[in-house]
Amino acid sequence: MPAFGNRVLRSITQTDVLLWLAERLGAGTAPSSLRLYFELFDAVMSGAVTDKITPDNPCDGIKLSQVFRGLSRAPKWVPTPDDVLRLFDKVPERYHGLLWLGAGAGLRIGEALGFELGPRCLDVGNEELHVVQQLRYAPKEYGGFYLSLPKGVRSFDPAAGAVDLDPMVAAALAYHVREFRPVEVEMPDITSGPVVRRRVPLLFTTSRGNPFTDRTWSSEWVKWRRAAGWPEEHGGFHALRHFVATTLITNHADPKDVQRALRHSTLSITLETYVHFWPRRERRRGIVGETLKEAVAGRWDLG
Repeated sequence: MPAFGNRVLRSITQTDVLLWLAERLGAGTAPSSLRLYFELFDAVMSGAVTDKITPDNPCDGIKLSQVFRGLSRAPKWVPTPDDVLRLFDKVPERYHGLLWLGAGAGLRIGEALGFELGPRCLDVGNEELHVVQQLRYAPKEYGGFYLSLPKGVRSFDPAAGAVDLDPMVAAALAYHVREFRPVEVEMPDITSGPVVRRRVPLLFTTSRGNPFTDRTWSSEWVKWRRAAGWPEEHGGFHALRHFVATTLITNHADPKDVQRALRHSTLSITLETYVHFWPRRERRRGIVGETLKEAVAGRWDLG
């Protein structure tokens, strides 16, 4: 199962190894066989470190059990571009900006509903979105709506939550702000630790100007999803995030760029979750022979 060809050992990175594992799993290699290949490669690279051929072993830190477990996280359904366009046709225009945040920037629904006007979330000058908060609803703890940190984030850090602002997403948000003015809602904000009450200019509210609860959002989404012909079980807003990931992957985006777009804590999570979508590398033939071609120049008729 040759994978790295004639590459210099020290040039092989952990990303390369993870992509190799993802490709083999996607091609149907049995986990038991892949474990054997990985352990052999790990031994080779460990020996190379001992012999001072390479400073690091790119296999260090890779846990095969987590790679295999990633198969269970793989999306069960991913919308096609036509599916997404049909959804746009069925969703009222006042929520098209919300769809752009999902399908164009990979935001989760709570992050999109908690998106506010201003540099805290939207840095047009630097072409960045700052995913630093999500809208939540807890009447007992906070008296209703409040802002908390996004999933998996432990502290407020605009730099860590920054994702590239796609020009189409920027245009969609600018149009939304012109046509549907943000609604200021006073609520607790716990993103920085202590509870701070402030007026939040939310971009997306109900037609009555109220923030969405899980229930009110779900009732609207189900109608739109059904009208667009999306599946009942796996056709949630999160499917738009899968659309972002797989669109980047199938257009050969660098794996680390996909990780940054999705704000995954590690590259392993990205590769494991979307293992079946990574394009298989073309098998290149004749690499070595082509390198030595000059040795027979003028002697053979090579056509």
